[in-house]
This record gives sequence, C-alpha cells and structure tokens, in this order.
Amino acid sequence: MRKRYIFAFIFLSLHCQSQTYLKGNAVTALALIPNIGIETSIGQKFTLQADVMASFWKSFDGHHPMEFYSLVTEVRYHFHEKYNGFYFGGHAGADRYMLQKWNYWDTNQYEDGFGYKFGGTIGYEKKLNDKLMLDFFVGGGWHQGYYHGRYNDGTPGRYDKAEHWNISGDWLPYRGGIMISYRLN
Repeated sequence: MRKRYIFAFIFLSLHCQSQTYLKGNAVTALALIPNIGIETSIGQKFTLQADVMASFWKSFDGHHPMEFYSLVTEVRYHFHEKYNGFYFGGHAGADRYMLQKWNYWDTNQYEDGFGYKFGGTIGYEKKLNDKLMLDFFVGGGWHQGYYHGRYNDGTPGRYDKAEHWNISGDWLPYRGGIMISYRLN
C-alpha cells in the first residue's frame, strides 16, 4: 500500500511541475513502423523520455523477416533550455525480434531472439509554438542479442550450433528520426 502512495506522489509531482510531450516519429511512420514516446521534465536541465517502436512487418518481400518490438528509456541533458536546443541523452532498452540481419540477406537464414541495449543520443529540439515541437535525433550504442538461428525456406532445425542461445554483441546505430511532439500540459 505504501508503494502506491509513493508512486502516486511522484507521478503527481512530475505531472504538476513539468511539461510533458507526446511524440511520434515522422520518419519511421513513412515506413509504417510506429515509434511513439513521451518526454517529461525531471529537473532544471533534465528530461526523461520513454518510447516504443514496433515493426509489424512479417517481411518486406515475403522472404526477409523484419518483425521487431523495442522499448527505450532515456535521460536527456539539455545544454540551454529544456525542449528548445541541443541535448545529449543516455539510454537503456530491450527488444524482441524475428529479422534477417543485413549481412544475411543473400542467405536463407534469420534470427529469432531478444536483446538489450545501452547507448547515447544527440539531438536538437525546436519549439514551433506553445503546443508543438520538433525533435531531430540520432543515436546508437551497444546491442547484446540472444537468438536462435532459423531458416526462412522451411528447412527444419536451426543453422546455429549453440546449445541454448546464440549470443551476438554489436555497436550499432539504431535510433533516429524526427519526432513531432505535442505538449499535454
């Protein structure tokens, strides 16, 4: 019961003392991959953003799987004014995927797994008016994936020889776009 009161107090404090923006990524929307988020103030020059992105595409061409779901939380430091100007953010996230990596496009193999990521984002936010803002950003970092290597042509079994999960870590650019933001309060 005590945890509920603490959570309610923190939520109401953030809501009463801060501006909160609901955001949608215009660039990923063009590829029919929704990326939505929420950003709220947590200090004089700091904001907290959480966003989700999902590709519901089973495949772009019927052969290469491209389905994934991602959640990222990020703390941002704004160099001048919050919600107006340059910022740097540090983030952590998790994902679930069934996709064929770029270096497997000429094979019949794909990866079915999950992962986590840690990285950074640089961006620039530009207020258009009292309610609307644009957020231009790029980011990436370390992604650690755990997957089963599968065949996409009906071949049974796995192509990888790992007993449980195949493990792969990569430095990748995995965030970017233009978020159209609407102020809620």
